[in-house]
Parts: sequence; structure tokens; C-alpha cells
Amino acid sequence: MIDKRYNKVLTVILVIVIIVIFTLLGFWGYDTIRRYFQEQDIDTALNEFNNSIIIGGGGNTIIQNTTNESFNFTIAGNEVANNGGSENRVVTYKGFTVMGTIEIPAIDLEYPILERATKTSLEASVGILTGPGLNQVGNTVIVGHNYRNGTFFSRNKELKNDDEIYITDTSGNRVKYIIYNIYNTSADDADYITRDTAGQREISLSTCTDDSRYRLIIWAREDI
Repeated sequence: MIDKRYNKVLTVILVIVIIVIFTLLGFWGYDTIRRYFQEQDIDTALNEFNNSIIIGGGGNTIIQNTTNESFNFTIAGNEVANNGGSENRVVTYKGFTVMGTIEIPAIDLEYPILERATKTSLEASVGILTGPGLNQVGNTVIVGHNYRNGTFFSRNKELKNDDEIYITDTSGNRVKYIIYNIYNTSADDADYITRDTAGQREISLSTCTDDSRYRLIIWAREDI
């Protein structure tokens, strides 16, 4: 009698273990497939953007008045400008205009930079929160999610001072930036957004820490 009960318990445990294993495999498979197609879409967007530079050249200006949906800031009169000619072919990705690309060799990162940072756009790529525009004088803030699957700005925590960041804008300008400051701060700290760059071109990268309690902020200035 005891053996029968024991066998039943073992059977139930085995069934539960099998269900858990198949569930985990299902999640892993879904995430792997989703990431594969996401990477294919991003590669297509990057190629289209690069081709638009070759074909057209030039750039455009976008004036935004937007409330950021993913960060605790309201950005009013946010001006994003890439000055140049008007012949450039506009490239869009997931319904958002691509303003440029970002490359960080140290973490094997390359993504299109979308025109603005909203809840929807940041599910697709990284985006501009505020600033004068890509490769313009001043501080342009680029934000991205920290996902567990390693996409977007998830590996920013691996970066260090003197690592390189390359920003290409719609005019075809590819500017090299050097990281010089990395720190964590609270979600409501906006000092890094409004800092004075003393007439230099700078960028700030912003993402959440792994526990989502703080922001990981990276400052980089143009390599002159």
C-alpha cells in the first residue's frame, strides 16, 4: 500500500517536472525566435539607413513636444536637429523616423536611433530623449531598455571610461565619442540632461540598472 502511494507521488512529481521543463523550453524558444526576427528587422533598418545616406545625403529637422512615457521627465519643446540638405530619404523603423545609428564596439552594439523616446519606440530600439540632435554641439540624451536577453542597452554596465561610441547622423557624419563618466543615479535626477558641455559635442546614454531601482548614466564627448 505504501509502495503504491510512493509510486503515485513519484509519478506526480515527474509529471510536474516535465511540465516545468517544457514550459521553460517554450519560453526560451519563444524568446530566441523573437530575438532572431528582431535582429533581422534591425539589420534591415540599419542597411536602409546607410543606403539612404549614400543615395541622398543631407538631413532634416524634427521639432517635438512630447511627454516621455518611460521616464519620469516631461520634455517640452524638445528640439532634435540634424542640419543639412533636404534630399535625404527618410527611413522609418516600426513607425518611427530613424535619426541615425549608434555603434559601441566594446559590447558589439549597433542600433538605429529613433526620433523620440516613448514606451512604444523603446520597445523597438533606442531613442532620443532630448538635446540639440545627433552630432550637434551640446548634450544629446539617448535612452534604451535594459532587458535580460542582452538587447538594447542591457550591456552598458560592461562599459568603462575611454571606451568608444560612434554616432552616425542623417547627413552621413560618423563621429567618435569617448566615454569619460559612468555612474548610477535616481530616476528623477535630470542634472545629466541639462549639463553644460562648454561648446563641445557630447552624448549621454541612459538605461535602468538590473534591479530597475536606479539609472545607469554614461557621458561621452567627441574625440577631437
